Amino acid sequence: MISESSSSTRGILPEFRPFVRFSAHRAAEWTTLDPYHRPRDRGFGGVSTFEHEQVLIRTGRRSGLPVIVAVHSSALGPAVGGCRLRHYDDWRDGLTDVLRLSAGMTAKCAAAGLGNGGGKTVVAMPGGLTLTPALRRDVLHDVADTIDSLDGRYATGPDVGTAPDDMTVIGERTGHVLGKPVDQGGSGDSSVPTAAGTLAALRAVSGHLYGTPGLKGRRVAVVGVGSVGERLARMLAEEGAVLVLGDIDPAKRALSAELGAAWEDPDQALTADVDFLVPAALGGVLTERIVPRLHCAAIAGPANNQLAAPAVADLLHGRGIIWVPDYIAGAGGVTYAVTVELHRGTAEDGLTRVQAVENTVTELLTRTRSTGTTLAEAARELVERRLRTAAPAPAKESR
Repeated sequence: MISESSSSTRGILPEFRPFVRFSAHRAAEWTTLDPYHRPRDRGFGGVSTFEHEQVLIRTGRRSGLPVIVAVHSSALGPAVGGCRLRHYDDWRDGLTDVLRLSAGMTAKCAAAGLGNGGGKTVVAMPGGLTLTPALRRDVLHDVADTIDSLDGRYATGPDVGTAPDDMTVIGERTGHVLGKPVDQGGSGDSSVPTAAGTLAALRAVSGHLYGTPGLKGRRVAVVGVGSVGERLARMLAEEGAVLVLGDIDPAKRALSAELGAAWEDPDQALTADVDFLVPAALGGVLTERIVPRLHCAAIAGPANNQLAAPAVADLLHGRGIIWVPDYIAGAGGVTYAVTVELHRGTAEDGLTRVQAVENTVTELLTRTRSTGTTLAEAARELVERRLRTAAPAPAKESR
């Protein structure tokens, strides 16, 4: 059973305790979890068998919150992936998230040609919990200690619920962190290169469909205008695109007025009559039920795990809708961070690598035209080929 150590969240996580049998300072193995909550197969970003190299689940010593770190693959090199702080109805939903997201990071790094594998961190916060500054700091230090225990197999960065300043706090206790502010030697806000990578993907699809990568006059619906979605909307406006914006936060409507964009609720924006649909919020929005209602020629967005199930890719193909896998369209952030921080490249080097997303998507679209496969299949083959040809990761020296 978990020890009753004092913490600011003591007593609010009743569902977490029965399934972790070690002390609060040790990691739980997969075999200690309730077997009926294993995720079903969802392709890249989901698992049908337990394919991860390592999963650590700890009760944070300071915060009392579940800290879950998953290393999916180190075949191409040490794993990288963001730290997500999010509310969940059940902490095991956070476990499902971290398994899918870390697998998606493996695909993202492989497709981008990076020498890194995929990992992810999720802190599963119970509904209603508000992070005070002190509790937030405790959570981030708990995350840092968990990551540091992996001895360099995985480095984290910003994700949903975290920002560059949070990486500074994590960096107080571990060196295995990316995305700190630029003035502290990091690569800074990942939303800019993430948005730039998605823009590059859209340009490639535009060239494929309309014979020109220019987006002037193209109708584009951006669903979710958080940090990445807002950056992308501004870039698209500069390109001359005709925008439809949607978000669950009504305060975001001010952005549509500023950019001269139409404003819809997210459901209506998702099914708007546009050239390109850009999912830019949380995943799972492309479902079997929504596909018949779509009115777009192509979909490319930075949201992770956009497909509710792998079969949705085939349904989109059946309707003649091009879907650029999220692990390609959303790879700009990790590509930039790895290039600048791990490979010691310049900001210009990083942006050049990000803009190469356009070439990647163009090559994949050319392949689909010659082979008759879907873009999803062509992308998956690219990832699997790079993983197969990767040199085995060197075994760590025993101590």
